[in-house]
Order: sequence, then structure tokens, then C-alpha cells
Amino acid sequence: VWFLKITDYAEKLLEGLDELESNPRIRMEQEKWIGRSSGAHINFKISNSDKYLKVFTTRPDTIYGATFMVIAPEHPYIEEFKDKIENIDEIISYQEQAKLKTEFERIELAKDKTGVEIKGIKARNPVNNQEIPIFISDYVMITYGTGAIMAVPAHDTRDYEFAQKYNLNIVEVIKGGDISKEAYTDTEEGILVNSSLIDGLNVGEAKKKIIKFLEDNKIGEEAKQYRMKDWAFNRQRYWGEPIPIIYCDKCGIVPVPYEDLPVTLPMVEKFIPTDTGESPLANIDDYVNCTCPKCGGKAKRETDTMPQWAGSSWYFLRYMDPHNDQELASKEKMEYWGKVDWYNGGMEHVTRHLIYSRFWNQFLYDIGVTVHKEPYKKRTAQGIILGADNEKMSKSRGNVVNPMEIIDEYGADTLRTFVLFISDYEMSTPWNDLGVKGARRFLDKIWRMLPNVTEEAVYTKELERVINETIKGVSEDLENLKFNTAIAKMMSLVNEYNKFEKVSTADYEVLLKLLNPIAPHITEELWEMLGHETLLVYELYPEYDESKLVKDEIELVISVNGKLRDKVTVENNLSKEALEAIALQSEKIQNHIEGKTIVKIIVVPNKLVNIVVK
Repeated sequence: VWFLKITDYAEKLLEGLDELESNPRIRMEQEKWIGRSSGAHINFKISNSDKYLKVFTTRPDTIYGATFMVIAPEHPYIEEFKDKIENIDEIISYQEQAKLKTEFERIELAKDKTGVEIKGIKARNPVNNQEIPIFISDYVMITYGTGAIMAVPAHDTRDYEFAQKYNLNIVEVIKGGDISKEAYTDTEEGILVNSSLIDGLNVGEAKKKIIKFLEDNKIGEEAKQYRMKDWAFNRQRYWGEPIPIIYCDKCGIVPVPYEDLPVTLPMVEKFIPTDTGESPLANIDDYVNCTCPKCGGKAKRETDTMPQWAGSSWYFLRYMDPHNDQELASKEKMEYWGKVDWYNGGMEHVTRHLIYSRFWNQFLYDIGVTVHKEPYKKRTAQGIILGADNEKMSKSRGNVVNPMEIIDEYGADTLRTFVLFISDYEMSTPWNDLGVKGARRFLDKIWRMLPNVTEEAVYTKELERVINETIKGVSEDLENLKFNTAIAKMMSLVNEYNKFEKVSTADYEVLLKLLNPIAPHITEELWEMLGHETLLVYELYPEYDESKLVKDEIELVISVNGKLRDKVTVENNLSKEALEAIALQSEKIQNHIEGKTIVKIIVVPNKLVNIVVK
């Protein structure tokens, strides 16, 4: 298997998230997929040997509680120490059983823990020199960390169950629980016990001290580990980018020389699958057989191809300069066109394509091909519409909604409006037939309004403020993919219009312009019926007037000694003197200040008046 060593970029991928505008959910998924853990590498010496079992742990402070070790069935030490292992046949049998399980089956927390003690070799805890047993168990993965763990059963549920099953020591090292009943795992803020070097310290202090001890004694060091694995990069199929590798019996694995790139797929009328599980390219002799670039002898090409993610990880860069035959894209064009302003897609690609394309771009940046370290400025994700049963739509579940049936009955604009109104854009939500009817009623209201439109070319004075508020609100919502709230604001505007017998042409046209991106067909039709000969879609989008957003009247809060006593509606932007006079004239206020001395009057313009008395 060929791998791209994406793990070398784990830290850079995490750091680059600071340059990417996205919602917290997208960032969290990226961080979770990369999976950085901070802790320490610790070397456990194998007794009567010069070898060490290296483990990674996020809790080096609990090392005094490590009473046994567990290694993955694939750990190379099993082969290396097979002559010393007394029960090697039992170990090999367990290895064969582990091969039959999937990774999910092996790490599933709810499953019964199985394992075999490796008899004949033991390890020594480096801080107290106690000899502890080594087990092989399939819940440890060779692909995660070092393929070995120190087990602290007093403070890990899985290790606790394993220790009980095999009658192993359980030593409390963080006080607070009752380990006679269960593992005590709420240990982030605990105090260390039974740990001579770090007794009495809190967890944070203990971690620092034990890591220093490990480093001073050259038996461990501070470390980081990542959950992300290297990218398995070959597929056994014809359609994919060829992997530029040649196999020579004399020279071994030889990369295709730069001047011979790119390797292209052979053009054949048909390709036939192999009987061996190899790529169909393995059947095409003219493609497979070649000359070794090193020695000139007979050689064969790699017949696996790259995965679909390979091309999709960089194609958008080529869009910037598609006819350039000297480089991927010129630096000048990448400076001008890059980064991608806005990448929208499904959440399923947040931990696939987004990771891979960011990695690919960062590598290209490091070798000087691209000018931007990060490929995207902004990443958003849309939810999906579920069936009415709240399950993902599928034919097998019988919950699929046929859009053509909705269009035939209610119209395309109704379907568009409802789909955008049904929920927050980034959230999945179930289909609702009643909601479709509601969207149709909204559009019908706008259609029925047409006969009441006057020829006035200015906004109706009483509607001027709410129109400008709606323009501002809808514009901001559309920019932030808040389609549902944008439509809600337009619905409120329609309700305001319906309070009047007549609305002006200007009133009506601004509504059509706002609605056009949502419901283009009905708005274009109404635009034409107003007498326009050009299409609405080419009109300038409305802009709001900041000065018209100010309300003519405000609600003034009046309090005495900080306690609310009255609220009155007053004209906007009155002077402090005028607001004081209004407050003092209030009948409710008079009841609270009569016979008392006014110490001072505090006025916050357009908000409140507080009268301090004694």
C-alpha cells in the first residue's frame, strides 16, 4: 500500500484552522479528526533485555498506578521475542483471531475484553522498578500511538474490567473514588496518592514534575500524538491518476523521472478486471512493461491508481490558470484569484475533502508551488432534508419526496421557498407537507397584492422605516446563509403592507427585489406585469438608508432610586432637559418623589431617566 504521510502535517493542519472562517461545528470536526493529544512517551524496560516498550500516555501522572502493559497483536516484539515467549502457540492463535475482526469490533467499548498474558517476558515500571506482566489484546491498535499502552486499572474503565478479569493489581493513585467498586475516572482535578515522587500534588503539577523526571533520567519525554492516520493512497481500478512508480528487479522501487511526468492512462476500448484483485491496468501489457530509468533494464509500472480525492484536492487551483503549460498556475494569477472565497459542501466532506485538500495545498505551499498556505477563506456546510419520519430519505424506507410532484401541485417557487424556509441552512430537518402549503400562501399574498399597487415611485412614509430595516436584515441574512430568517423578515414585511389598502410601486418593487433570489419565477412575472421590459434579475439589489432606521418614537424607562416606576412613549432624540421634564411630570413618578429631596437626575438619552431621592 502507498501512503501519503499526512500525519507529518497534523500540527500545521490544526494551526491553519485559525485562517479558515467556519462555524464551530466544522472546526470541531476537523480538530476531532486530527485528534491531537498531549502527554508523554515513556519507556518501560523489558526485563532481562536491553529493549524497551515505548508507550504514549496523556496521563503520565498516573504512572505509579500502571500495574500491567498491553500490546497490539501486530506488535513486532512478539516476533522478536518469540524464542523467549513460553506460550507462543497461544499468542499466535490469538493473533489469528484478531485478524478476523474489524477495527470497530476491536475497539468497541461495550465488547468483552479478551487477551493473553505473554509468559516469559515482563516489563519494569520505570518510576518504581516493579516488574509487571505484559498482555496481548486486540483492543490495542498498532496503528495508534506506539501499539502499546501502560494500563492504569484504578482510573480507566476498560483497564479496570481487564484487570478484574485476569486478577491483576489495581492501585489507586488519584484519591476520590472507591476502586473496590469501579474505576475512578473523574480525575482531571484530583490529588495524587501512592505516588512517592508526586504525592500530594494536583494533576497539573504532577504531570509537569513527572515529565521532568522522565526527561532528566532519559526514560521518557513530553510528546504529542494524533488520531489521524496516514492516507492510504492506492486503488485497484482503471480510472484514476497513475502512481508514478516503476518496479525493477535490479534497482527495486524507482520513481518516474520528473521529465517523464505526467504518466497518463492508456486509451483502450475496454478494460477488463483481473482475477488477482489487481487494477485492470495490470492486464494492459503495453502500459505495464517499461524500461527502468536507472539501469535501462526491463521493468514494470505500478498499476494501482490514485483515489478520487487526489484530483479533487487541487483542481480548483488549476481553474486560476487552466491554459498554463509550464506550471500549475502562475504566481500572479494565484495571488489575484486565490484563496477560494467560499467553499460550501456537506458535513461528510469536512473530515475528508477539507482535510485532504488543505493538506495538499500546504504541501504545495511548502515546496513553493502555491502562494497561499491555506486554500480556502470560508467553509460552510448545509444540512439535509430528512423524510417526514425524521430518517434520511431513501427508497428502501419509502420516505422519499418527489420534487416534481410538489412542483406540479404548488409550483417551483413554492418548493424553493419552503426548502430554504424549513430550517436553519446548516441543520438537517424533516419534510413537512403543511409547511409547503404555508409557503404557497405567502407567495399568494404577494400575488394578490398587485391590484393594490399605486403608481407612486417613493416609499409610503409609514412603511419607510420597516422597509429599510427589512432590506438590512434580509441582506445580512442572505450573506450568512440564514435563508429561513430572511424569508421570515419578508413575511413580516408583507404583513405590514397588508395593513394598508394601497402600497406604492416603490414599496412593492423593493419586496420583489428582495424575494427574487428565493422565488425568481413569480417575482419576474410580477415585475413584467408592473410594466418593466427588462428582467428583474439584472436590477441592482436594494440598499438601505441608515438614517431611515431610526425610530420616530422610543419607550422611555423612568425609575426612582434605580427601581422601575413608569414607561412612557416619547419622541426620539429629545434633549436631556426635555426628558427630565417628562419624567418629573409623570403621575406615577410624582407618587414616589412627593415630599422627598431630589439629589440628582441621571439621563441616558433615548433610554432611561433615573431620579435619585432621599
